[in-house]
Amino acid sequence: MPHHEDKTCPRCQQPFECKVGSILLCQCSTVRLTEAERQYLNTRYSDCLCATCMKELQTEFNVQQFEQKLNRLMNQLRQ
Repeated sequence: MPHHEDKTCPRCQQPFECKVGSILLCQCSTVRLTEAERQYLNTRYSDCLCATCMKELQTEFNVQQFEQKLNRLMNQLRQ
């Protein structure tokens, strides 16, 4: 029998249902993460997040990556 668990998102404190026993039906499976994005989330949270927070953190990570690349380019142009 699939295992489902009521959880509270550690980031936003909203309740959600974790469907670890039916992972393809779990709300988190709607968020596609790269390995780098997954590592970013794992360094900040050790438990499941709601899909909304996963998407927000994914965006945060990608903005940070863009800003780092932009800063490197700007520094190269100044040299």
